[in-house]
Amino acid sequence: MMNARDTSMVCIGLMMGILLSVGGFTLYVRSHALSGGDTLVLKLAHGLSPSHPVHQGMVYMAELVEKKSAGQVKMQIFSDGVLGSETENIEQLQRGALAISKVSTAALESFIPEMGVFGLPYLFRDHQQFWEILTGTIGKEMLALGDGKGLHGLCYYDSGSRNFYTAAKPIQTPDDIRGLKIRVQQSRMAMEMVSAFGAAPTPISWGELYTALQQGVVDGAENNPPSFYTNRHYEVCKFFTLNEHTRVPDVLLVSQKVWQGLSPQVQQWIQEAADESSVYQRKLWQEETDKALAAIAEKGVQVLRPDTAAFAERTRPLRDQYTHTPVGPWMRRIEAQQQ
Repeated sequence: MMNARDTSMVCIGLMMGILLSVGGFTLYVRSHALSGGDTLVLKLAHGLSPSHPVHQGMVYMAELVEKKSAGQVKMQIFSDGVLGSETENIEQLQRGALAISKVSTAALESFIPEMGVFGLPYLFRDHQQFWEILTGTIGKEMLALGDGKGLHGLCYYDSGSRNFYTAAKPIQTPDDIRGLKIRVQQSRMAMEMVSAFGAAPTPISWGELYTALQQGVVDGAENNPPSFYTNRHYEVCKFFTLNEHTRVPDVLLVSQKVWQGLSPQVQQWIQEAADESSVYQRKLWQEETDKALAAIAEKGVQVLRPDTAAFAERTRPLRDQYTHTPVGPWMRRIEAQQQ
């Protein structure tokens, strides 16, 4: 039979177990100094498949972190949205219940309004200048915007340019989009962009889009070539228009609560690994984009390459509308850097 002291110890143990299950990850990070044989495991969650180049970039980062730390820091990656949606992952980061997550800047708009600048159509001249800005002063300042909201930005990952694709009608000019129902992300900027072309923006979850296209719930959608190919949307949509209306990057975020609990040395290992993985991932992305465009052409998809000037001009009023919003100062800085 247990005495009073034993009973107290059991109760304390049960209470600690409950605390660890609810908020234990943050507690573990804050209380360990990584001395001796300690190992710190950082949980990373995202919604992509393991075959996706962004996932592969994060795997590369995990390998680098483990190597730089001589095995003291490891990353455990959860793919396919098993730990929740992007919005749920962001909220988990804010609470300190999750260490790291990869999310689209479109999903971040609700938490950091300034991130909506990436949803502005035709803001960037081309892919090269897009990355010059992201890896320069402006991009680094934008990564820091979430610091006061529990979200510390580590790096950007390439998710290419977003383009229109349709089931029955090719899009070669802005007028060809008018009247169509186009699936968009749950993003105000994306919906306004599609509306600017005279189409009907229709938010549908990514997992339900194939069926929606197949059943004619929407006439088309917009995304990058690898996503179009890997999700087999070419089976339904036979026209892919490379009009490159937006370049919406992915962002790798770490919980501010977790980040502040790490030693400067661990922070350095993680930041260095993130930066190196970003460069690696961009190479993978370009390779996958080239492969995807070749593959969908073989599947009978007509890949159209229109003059984008007319598309850009049609969306100019939309960009002007954001001059006096939180997006405005960032839009003007980006435009000035491209002149």
